[in-house]
Amino acid sequence: MIKLTRVIAPVLTLMFVASVGLAQQPSAPGAPQPLQAMPYSPSLDLRSLDRSVNPCVNFYKYACGGWQKLNPIPADQAGWDVYSKLANENQQFLWGILEQDAKATDRTPVQQKVGDYFAACMNTAAINADGDKPIQPALARIDALTTRPELLAAIATLHHDDLGNFFFRSGTTQDAVDSSTVIVELGAGGLGLPDRDYYLKNDERSVKLREQYAAYVAQLLTLSGEPVEQASSDAASIIRIETALARASLTRVQERDPHNLYHMMPIADVEKLAPAIDWSAYLVEQGAHGVSKLNVTQPAFLKALQTELTVEDLTALRAYLRFHLLSASAPYLSRPFEQASFDFYSTTLRGVPAMPPRWKTCTRAVDRNLGEALGQEFVARTFSADMKARTQLMTEQIEAAMQHEIESLDWMSPATKEEALRKLHAIRNKIGYPDHWRDYSALEVTPGDYFGDVDRAYRFEEAYEWNKLGKPVNRDEWGMTPPTVNAYFDPQMNDINFPAGVLQPPLYDPKLDDAPNYGNTGATIGHELTHAFDDEGRQFDSKGNLRDWWTPADAKGFEKRIGCVRQQYAGFTIVDDIHINSKLTSGEDVADLGGTLLAYIAWKQQTAGEHLADIDGFTPDQRFFVGMAQWACSNERVQNERVQAATDPHSPSSARINGVVSNLPEFQKAFGCKAGQPMVHTPACKVW
Repeated sequence: MIKLTRVIAPVLTLMFVASVGLAQQPSAPGAPQPLQAMPYSPSLDLRSLDRSVNPCVNFYKYACGGWQKLNPIPADQAGWDVYSKLANENQQFLWGILEQDAKATDRTPVQQKVGDYFAACMNTAAINADGDKPIQPALARIDALTTRPELLAAIATLHHDDLGNFFFRSGTTQDAVDSSTVIVELGAGGLGLPDRDYYLKNDERSVKLREQYAAYVAQLLTLSGEPVEQASSDAASIIRIETALARASLTRVQERDPHNLYHMMPIADVEKLAPAIDWSAYLVEQGAHGVSKLNVTQPAFLKALQTELTVEDLTALRAYLRFHLLSASAPYLSRPFEQASFDFYSTTLRGVPAMPPRWKTCTRAVDRNLGEALGQEFVARTFSADMKARTQLMTEQIEAAMQHEIESLDWMSPATKEEALRKLHAIRNKIGYPDHWRDYSALEVTPGDYFGDVDRAYRFEEAYEWNKLGKPVNRDEWGMTPPTVNAYFDPQMNDINFPAGVLQPPLYDPKLDDAPNYGNTGATIGHELTHAFDDEGRQFDSKGNLRDWWTPADAKGFEKRIGCVRQQYAGFTIVDDIHINSKLTSGEDVADLGGTLLAYIAWKQQTAGEHLADIDGFTPDQRFFVGMAQWACSNERVQNERVQAATDPHSPSSARINGVVSNLPEFQKAFGCKAGQPMVHTPACKVW
């Protein structure tokens, strides 16, 4: 998850990371050639196909079976897919830029910031020599909290000054019912495991995982100097506290309804929910002065927090604070701490056997904390005005297709259509990179102080977010950095966002014909556009405000159609006996289905009147669908599949392809699929 203070606002993303890209660009200075780079060919990647599979039986395997065999998961990855390969190659490109910026003597201010941050991260000798010295003062402050009032008051300081997931989340966001206003929001948090259900399930695998988590908690406490017996006892207390917080948290499905997360109330009412914390003083500590009301996303969680803060043993609460400071800081400390964090969160949880090379860790760190500074370096080398114009044109064509689809719906009333079209026409298309770059001049970066750089970057970002209060919403802001291989729709901004990193070969290749490009990037654009009208996005109007603009009959018609999708996807198995939680994934499933159809319509309009020849033995329509499928080629570790089943609002890759094409008569005609074959779903589901 991207570190944004406005994390509570619903941001719907395509959520894949990686693929082959930048392979056609010059090698970055100091970086090796991209891994598994292949010579360029203006053809579909025929090696990715598995022609032994009938496309009407399993189109995903047909389109991606060869890719899966040729692309085993690297040792430092939980999964490996087309997006991951492109992300990896983007990182290699950035690595070259950063090495150059770290060593150069004549640097711009931006090059100094990113170069010195990278150099500090790469200086593992200095990091290892420091051990846990960088956080010893903060640990000492926690140990000195000998009374409950002292501890309760310290929570505000910890949230402001230190890394850590302490009890709950706070930050700024757009008001859900008035998107022009920035408000304060309090949300559930304080957990060390990926989801509330990890604490509550009692099957054998869940029980074992909690035991492994307890061992990790104790390990970090021991590394910080606690005796082994004390660390083991503290670990049990910490998990007890987290379990109580998890039990009071909403499920991920419940969180998909924005109404469940909106409870504006005066500060006095917040004080009644959790009087243990002086909320007025807390807000002043964060830099939020004069706040009279705020949004509490989960009031029941605050009540449970009140119980924990007032009833739980003081020693246990101190241990909880120590652990969460340690766990958040561990990746930036000496090797024993970093290794412990990796061993649990990457190896135990996701099955990743090996740490990534240090250059990759440090490149990601710069992108995470100085994203728009590094992004300037990236787009100057990789993203042309022509590429931006082409993407803009494709987006406008797909929006025109959406307008036609809305106008043609036989189940939607004219009144709701009018509102839908108003929203469609208000959507902003943000492509490549921001119009105005972030100013990092106030952020101090020192090449010999990595943890200090991380800490200062955290405080810089926190101050930036809290400083939004009382100011107009910046609708030009981005939630992803330019090199990111991803895209998203923001329902409150009512915009779709395509970073330069995702608009690279093979996802978008200007040397290919339109069919695979519209099938791949076009379907991605359509996917993000459709999010404006999925089960969550449809609840926001053209201004990004949470408002019901549907007639009751139209809302019922929508639910009937999305119910078809949910029923179909609930039948797909992810791993073991775990099926897709289609109530969690339905927004993404609808976006996949609608986005592909919109891209197909736009492609047909773009090529109307042209004679489209067969290429490589594929008809143009077949090339469209193969291009659409091959963005999703992937391999996943079993452990990672289990985590994704519990936490990811996206269906697994095979379902994202087979679930879509099995509902499209256009696909079935292209490949000659007949009724009764697996890629012909009955009834065909269609929402948009």
